[in-house]
Amino acid sequence: MLQPETTALLVIDVQGRLARIVNESEAVTANVRRCIQGAQLLDIPIVLIEQNPQGLGPTIPEVSELLPEHTALAKTTFSCCGSDGILSELQTLDRRQLLVCGIEAHVCVYQSVADLLQQGYEVELITDAVSSRTAANRQLGIDKMVSLGAVLTSTEMCLLELTADSAKAQFRQLLPLIK
Repeated sequence: MLQPETTALLVIDVQGRLARIVNESEAVTANVRRCIQGAQLLDIPIVLIEQNPQGLGPTIPEVSELLPEHTALAKTTFSCCGSDGILSELQTLDRRQLLVCGIEAHVCVYQSVADLLQQGYEVELITDAVSSRTAANRQLGIDKMVSLGAVLTSTEMCLLELTADSAKAQFRQLLPLIK
Protein backbone atom coordinates (compact mmCIF):
# COMPACT_ATOMS: atom_id res chain seq x y z
CA MET A 1 0.00 0.00 0.00
CA LEU A 2 1.09 3.52 -0.71
CA GLN A 3 2.08 5.58 2.32
CA PRO A 4 2.33 9.40 2.22
CA GLU A 5 5.66 9.40 4.05
CA THR A 6 7.30 7.02 1.55
CA THR A 7 5.72 8.25 -1.70
CA ALA A 8 6.68 10.87 -4.30
CA LEU A 9 4.91 11.91 -7.50
CA LEU A 10 6.80 12.11 -10.80
CA VAL A 11 5.23 14.26 -13.51
CA ILE A 12 6.98 13.35 -16.74
CA ASP A 13 7.07 15.55 -19.86
CA VAL A 14 3.61 17.16 -19.92
CA GLN A 15 4.91 19.73 -22.36
CA GLY A 16 4.13 21.97 -25.29
CA ARG A 17 2.25 20.89 -28.37
CA LEU A 18 2.81 17.20 -27.61
CA ALA A 19 0.66 17.44 -24.46
CA ARG A 20 -2.16 18.81 -26.64
CA ILE A 21 -2.09 16.02 -29.22
CA VAL A 22 -1.79 12.87 -27.11
CA ASN A 23 -4.75 10.53 -26.99
CA GLU A 24 -7.45 11.93 -24.67
CA SER A 25 -5.26 14.92 -23.87
CA GLU A 26 -7.90 16.90 -21.96
CA ALA A 27 -8.73 14.01 -19.64
CA VAL A 28 -5.05 13.21 -19.10
CA THR A 29 -4.25 16.85 -18.29
CA ALA A 30 -7.19 17.02 -15.87
CA ASN A 31 -5.99 13.88 -14.10
CA VAL A 32 -2.38 15.07 -13.93
CA ARG A 33 -3.72 18.23 -12.29
CA ARG A 34 -5.75 16.15 -9.80
CA CYS A 35 -2.68 14.08 -8.95
CA ILE A 36 -0.63 17.22 -8.31
CA GLN A 37 -3.36 18.83 -6.20
CA GLY A 38 -3.84 15.62 -4.21
CA ALA A 39 -0.11 15.26 -3.63
CA GLN A 40 0.01 18.84 -2.40
CA LEU A 41 -2.86 18.23 0.04
CA LEU A 42 -1.13 15.12 1.35
CA ASP A 43 2.35 16.74 1.56
CA ILE A 44 3.79 14.33 -0.99
CA PRO A 45 6.86 15.63 -2.85
CA ILE A 46 6.46 16.28 -6.56
CA VAL A 47 9.22 16.00 -9.15
CA LEU A 48 8.48 17.86 -12.39
CA ILE A 49 10.46 16.59 -15.38
CA GLU A 50 10.81 17.98 -18.91
CA GLN A 51 12.20 16.32 -22.01
CA ASN A 52 14.42 18.66 -24.04
CA PRO A 53 12.41 21.80 -23.20
CA GLN A 54 14.22 23.80 -25.91
CA GLY A 55 12.73 21.46 -28.50
CA LEU A 56 9.39 20.44 -26.98
CA GLY A 57 8.63 23.60 -25.05
CA PRO A 58 7.86 24.03 -21.36
CA THR A 59 5.37 22.21 -19.19
CA ILE A 60 1.87 23.30 -20.19
CA PRO A 61 0.43 26.18 -18.13
CA GLU A 62 -2.43 24.08 -16.71
CA VAL A 63 0.20 21.97 -14.93
CA SER A 64 2.96 24.50 -14.25
CA GLU A 65 0.56 26.97 -12.62
CA LEU A 66 -0.01 24.40 -9.86
CA LEU A 67 3.74 24.21 -9.21
CA PRO A 68 4.99 27.80 -9.01
CA GLU A 69 7.71 26.85 -6.51
CA HIS A 70 9.03 23.97 -8.64
CA THR A 71 11.75 24.20 -11.22
CA ALA A 72 11.34 21.55 -13.88
CA LEU A 73 14.28 19.17 -14.11
CA ALA A 74 15.39 18.94 -17.73
CA LYS A 75 16.62 15.82 -19.48
CA THR A 76 17.62 14.81 -22.96
CA THR A 77 17.57 11.07 -22.36
CA PHE A 78 14.17 9.45 -22.67
CA SER A 79 14.53 7.87 -19.22
CA CYS A 80 14.62 10.27 -16.31
CA CYS A 81 17.31 8.01 -14.86
CA GLY A 82 19.68 9.17 -17.56
CA SER A 83 19.92 12.53 -15.81
CA ASP A 84 22.17 12.88 -12.79
CA GLY A 85 20.11 15.85 -11.58
CA ILE A 86 16.88 13.86 -11.52
CA LEU A 87 18.52 10.85 -9.87
CA SER A 88 20.05 13.14 -7.27
CA GLU A 89 16.66 14.72 -6.58
CA LEU A 90 15.08 11.28 -6.10
CA GLN A 91 17.86 10.21 -3.75
CA THR A 92 17.46 13.44 -1.74
CA LEU A 93 13.73 12.79 -1.32
CA ASP A 94 14.43 9.31 0.08
CA ARG A 95 11.05 7.98 -1.10
CA ARG A 96 10.91 4.36 -2.31
CA GLN A 97 7.35 4.46 -3.66
CA LEU A 98 6.88 6.48 -6.83
CA LEU A 99 3.62 7.45 -8.45
CA VAL A 100 4.20 8.20 -12.13
CA CYS A 101 2.12 10.20 -14.59
CA GLY A 102 2.89 11.95 -17.88
CA ILE A 103 3.63 11.38 -21.54
CA GLU A 104 4.45 9.52 -23.67
CA ALA A 105 3.58 6.15 -22.14
CA HIS A 106 5.58 4.11 -24.64
CA VAL A 107 8.73 6.26 -24.64
CA CYS A 108 9.76 8.49 -21.72
CA VAL A 109 7.32 7.11 -19.16
CA TYR A 110 8.13 3.50 -20.10
CA GLN A 111 11.90 3.95 -20.14
CA SER A 112 11.82 5.90 -16.86
CA VAL A 113 9.66 3.29 -15.15
CA ALA A 114 11.86 0.44 -16.44
CA ASP A 115 14.99 2.09 -15.04
CA LEU A 116 13.33 3.08 -11.74
CA LEU A 117 12.16 -0.50 -11.19
CA GLN A 118 15.67 -1.74 -11.94
CA GLN A 119 16.99 0.64 -9.28
CA GLY A 120 14.66 -0.86 -6.67
CA TYR A 121 11.87 1.69 -6.58
CA GLU A 122 8.27 0.57 -6.17
CA VAL A 123 6.50 2.18 -9.11
CA GLU A 124 2.78 2.72 -9.51
CA LEU A 125 1.61 4.00 -12.88
CA ILE A 126 -1.42 6.29 -12.77
CA THR A 127 -3.09 4.91 -15.89
CA ASP A 128 -5.67 7.66 -16.36
CA ALA A 129 -2.88 10.25 -16.16
CA VAL A 130 -0.59 8.81 -18.86
CA SER A 131 -0.95 8.84 -22.62
CA SER A 132 0.74 8.65 -25.99
CA ARG A 133 -0.14 10.07 -29.37
CA THR A 134 -2.01 6.84 -30.17
CA ALA A 135 -4.10 4.61 -27.93
CA ALA A 136 -2.19 1.57 -29.21
CA ASN A 137 1.19 2.96 -28.14
CA ARG A 138 -0.26 3.99 -24.77
CA GLN A 139 -1.48 0.45 -24.15
CA LEU A 140 1.77 -1.11 -25.36
CA GLY A 141 3.72 1.10 -22.95
CA ILE A 142 1.44 0.18 -20.04
CA ASP A 143 1.67 -3.53 -20.87
CA LYS A 144 5.47 -3.45 -20.96
CA MET A 145 5.67 -1.54 -17.67
CA VAL A 146 3.39 -4.08 -15.99
CA SER A 147 5.49 -6.95 -17.36
CA LEU A 148 8.51 -5.37 -15.67
CA GLY A 149 6.76 -5.05 -12.30
CA ALA A 150 4.98 -1.70 -12.30
CA VAL A 151 1.65 -1.64 -10.48
CA LEU A 152 -1.36 0.02 -12.06
CA THR A 153 -3.50 2.57 -10.26
CA SER A 154 -5.82 5.45 -11.10
CA THR A 155 -5.99 9.03 -9.89
CA GLU A 156 -8.88 8.33 -7.54
CA MET A 157 -7.49 5.02 -6.32
CA CYS A 158 -4.03 6.32 -5.40
CA LEU A 159 -5.33 9.47 -3.72
CA LEU A 160 -7.80 7.53 -1.58
CA GLU A 161 -5.19 4.86 -0.82
CA LEU A 162 -2.84 7.58 0.41
CA THR A 163 -5.61 9.16 2.50
CA ALA A 164 -6.67 5.78 3.97
CA ASP A 165 -9.33 7.18 6.32
CA SER A 166 -12.52 9.09 5.56
CA ALA A 167 -12.32 10.74 8.99
CA LYS A 168 -9.14 12.60 8.03
CA ALA A 169 -9.42 16.27 7.13
CA GLN A 170 -7.54 15.56 3.87
CA PHE A 171 -10.33 13.23 2.75
CA ARG A 172 -12.86 16.06 2.74
CA GLN A 173 -10.35 18.26 0.90
CA LEU A 174 -9.77 15.55 -1.73
CA LEU A 175 -13.45 14.94 -2.42
CA PRO A 176 -13.83 17.82 -4.90
CA LEU A 177 -10.84 16.46 -6.85
CA ILE A 178 -12.31 12.99 -7.35
CA LYS A 179 -15.98 13.85 -7.88
